[in-house]
Amino acid sequence: MPVIAWERPFCGEGSTCFRIGTDGEGNAYIAVAGQEDTYLTDTREALTTLIRDIKAGKADHLL
Repeated sequence: MPVIAWERPFCGEGSTCFRIGTDGEGNAYIAVAGQEDTYLTDTREALTTLIRDIKAGKADHLL
């Protein structure tokens, strides 16, 4: 299992809180806060794009 540095949880209104993390190799991770052992991983660029799209309202139903 990689060593992941998790950021503070991000919580949307009335939804589950998520955490974003990175490892020493530049990979990015996203998980439900409190369940960091079950995560989705992709490149940092891919997850950054996902988060930007969500914040722009393109996929707000995901939060």
